[in-house]
Amino acid sequence: MSCISHCRFIGLMAAAVVTVSCADSSTSPLTSVTAPARASASRGVSDFVAPASIGWQEQARTLVGANKLSPLAAARVYAAVSVAQYQAVAAIDDHGKDGELRENGVGAGGRSALEAQRGAVAGASAQVLSFFFPAAAASLEQLVETEGNATPGNVNPQFTRGLATGRSAGDNMVARLRADHFTAPFTGTVPVGPGLWIANGPPAGATFGGVTPYFLTSGDQFRPAPPPAFGSTAYLTDLHEIRALSDGRTPAQLAIALYWNFPTGTFTPPGYWDRAASDYIVAHALDERAATRTFALTNAAQMDALIGCFDAKYTYWMIRPPQADPGITLTFPVPNHPSYPSAHSCVSAAAATVLGAIFPDRTAELNGWVTEAGLSRMYAGIHYRFDITAGRNLGEAVGRWALAHANRIDPVIARPRHHDSGEDN
Repeated sequence: MSCISHCRFIGLMAAAVVTVSCADSSTSPLTSVTAPARASASRGVSDFVAPASIGWQEQARTLVGANKLSPLAAARVYAAVSVAQYQAVAAIDDHGKDGELRENGVGAGGRSALEAQRGAVAGASAQVLSFFFPAAAASLEQLVETEGNATPGNVNPQFTRGLATGRSAGDNMVARLRADHFTAPFTGTVPVGPGLWIANGPPAGATFGGVTPYFLTSGDQFRPAPPPAFGSTAYLTDLHEIRALSDGRTPAQLAIALYWNFPTGTFTPPGYWDRAASDYIVAHALDERAATRTFALTNAAQMDALIGCFDAKYTYWMIRPPQADPGITLTFPVPNHPSYPSAHSCVSAAAATVLGAIFPDRTAELNGWVTEAGLSRMYAGIHYRFDITAGRNLGEAVGRWALAHANRIDPVIARPRHHDSGEDN
């Protein structure tokens, strides 16, 4: 990505971070999901209407920041909302009573399908977000009502039909979340010794490698080989590199380290890629079904990449660079989990692999972001180069696996029936 476009993007993202960071977590401020959202369609559609999922994804990012979720908790939110949205939209009938949904989702013949899809997204999103943010449940239901009344006249019966399907998908997702082992307590002990990570209180994410994945068969499916042995030539080479970067950190490197951090109180690193997916969806004028599938694949792959990443972190317990060399200066505090591999690289590579397959014209841009996200952690003094390499390899493997096994997030809920005919939709 060019310096000009990157700086412009940093400005836009910084504005978003300020907005979210200033939100009152006790009141969970909600953003509008019904404001007009139009974009120039790259496919030549002159009156493209952004999918309803765009607004609800923005809602999820806002709530994540306002409630100060950790990156792991945030990734769980984005994946759950996205998969529930996709399952709801895929489960409803794509052909409404008015006929077939047109390419841009509006106009004669598309009203029924469009309304059903909007209802499905609203129902799924409200159910899942209310589970994560119960204090916002009433406000979320108000947004559903506003969404239903967004078109002229009374609430369209197809919106109501889609809403019921969406709530069913959301309820199924909530049941999955209750049993996904995310809240499993850490009952082990932190090992001590040369080359082993030094905890600062209870270790963060110590059981995350055992969380139920969406695509992977287990958290250790793509576990990387062990890192270089502590004190070995390969290890010391990478440690000295981080010390050299620390000693000579440039203003540009500092800016990159701070930009890619996305700490608690923002939409977090997984939210960066969720927003990138949103931007691409609008730029390429995807319809609702394609949009929700894009969000689902991207965010579920990110979640699985983190599961694999933390399985490896708590297998190898690798010491952080500044713990091995106290002379390394930091740009922000060291995360309270082991060094190997880098979670930033795991998440970034998984998301970019999926998005690159869906939007191949953006591959170079995506790969540039993955590289910069990895370098940012080296510039910050908290990761070795071998952490970045292993994380990127793991994330790419997870992304490819997710694309090859996309059917694992297909809908499992029953489709509603036409009240007038009794036939399956």
